[in-house]
Amino acid sequence: MNLDKPLLMLVTSAAQMGQGQQTGLWLEEFALPWLLFREKNIPVVVASPRGGKIPVDPNSVPDDEQKAEWTEAIAALQDTWPLEEIWEDGFAGVFVPGGHGAMFDMPDHPLVAAVMERTWAQGGLLGAVCHGPAALVGLRNEDGTPLVQNCTLTCFTNEEEREVGLDEVMPFLLATRLEELGAKLDLADKFVSHAVADGRLITGQNPQSSQAVADALVDALYRE
Repeated sequence: MNLDKPLLMLVTSAAQMGQGQQTGLWLEEFALPWLLFREKNIPVVVASPRGGKIPVDPNSVPDDEQKAEWTEAIAALQDTWPLEEIWEDGFAGVFVPGGHGAMFDMPDHPLVAAVMERTWAQGGLLGAVCHGPAALVGLRNEDGTPLVQNCTLTCFTNEEEREVGLDEVMPFLLATRLEELGAKLDLADKFVSHAVADGRLITGQNPQSSQAVADALVDALYRE
């Protein structure tokens, strides 16, 4: 891997869900991968659709021990790059952490699609965890077919969405949408760690998968 080429961590700017409920980034899904990437000397750029400070889902606020461990990761969320300023830069890969906010500003954002399609076309990696794969639904190959078509991946399941009581609040059910686009879903039991690597596409199912998907991304980056 060329460590002069950074990994883009693309995080949600959305602070509210469809019925006004507070949402944002699920902090664990950013903090654990960010800390691992830094430990492995992988250069990281943190950006979001709007830039600036990132809203954190109130249900993912860290306890005191986590806050101490995640101090630097939390600091990286206080002033992120606006996507419009960096999307044309070259990246080794793009990683999208989840949080329900990703369901609202990732699927239809033209620059989200642009930076991810550009990175993919240049041989880079794409990674996402939990609701992060919402960023994949608008991506297309050069021939116009869905990028996820015939790819094996995982995401937050419909069963998990119903378990947290937000299936009626979401603009769509992520697993259903990805399947409709031709993705081959590899789903595990509810709320257990599960990461799937299909070539340059690496996905994790839920917050519990944050470390596993980060480990898989690191392995893939160093294989490149």
